[in-house]
Amino acid sequence: MFWRKTRAAIAGFHPLHQALIWEHTLSATMPRAEWAALLNSLARHDALVRRRKWRLPARTESVLVPLIRVLCEDVGRGMVGITADLRGHGVPGKTGPRQALPVVRPVRRAEQWWVTDAWLSARSELRDGSVLTLAVTDVVRYRHIVKVNPRGKRKSKTKTKGVQRIRTSRSLAKGQTPVRPGGPPPWWIQVKVRPGVKTVIRAAAKVPLPADRDQLGVIMTAATEPFRWTKSFR
Repeated sequence: MFWRKTRAAIAGFHPLHQALIWEHTLSATMPRAEWAALLNSLARHDALVRRRKWRLPARTESVLVPLIRVLCEDVGRGMVGITADLRGHGVPGKTGPRQALPVVRPVRRAEQWWVTDAWLSARSELRDGSVLTLAVTDVVRYRHIVKVNPRGKRKSKTKTKGVQRIRTSRSLAKGQTPVRPGGPPPWWIQVKVRPGVKTVIRAAAKVPLPADRDQLGVIMTAATEPFRWTKSFR
């Protein structure tokens, strides 16, 4: 049987590792030790799996793995929950209805549709008693245009324009009070503080859809903003 050794190696991986290979999704709430076991399993992937069909999905190594490491650094005995849908934008259920657009010749037909991909969410119970939540959603607009030139030749083109929306919040422990930082947040991040018995600091950002290699930096900048509003960060 072809690829027998590779299939045997995959069968020995962590169950969540296998889910990423076969389904390109992951959803779990676990203590730090169990996430460490998953990271150890993922670290063995490239050495044991060479077939392109069974590669880890995009964003696994560039976003998911380093994010797990960061979330587990300050979790203590708490739990970390992560849901990741790495199937991409073209999966049924993420695409909205197509809408016809008004056209002027030489354009014969134009339509647009939107893809909403809520591909990452996380929740981490931190050592100081606060709780961090994170959600990342890609919103991409597609426009398909068909033109016919005077000679009757038909041309079509699909254009895309995408943004990434990042929402993060930190619910402080009872009695913990926020402190305004010395400088403002980056211009693309909006911060709201809701005081109460448990103060909640929310940060929201919307940026042009970054390349995979740049996404972690953008996500972590937004995720760490609520920490600037407490004394412990300073």
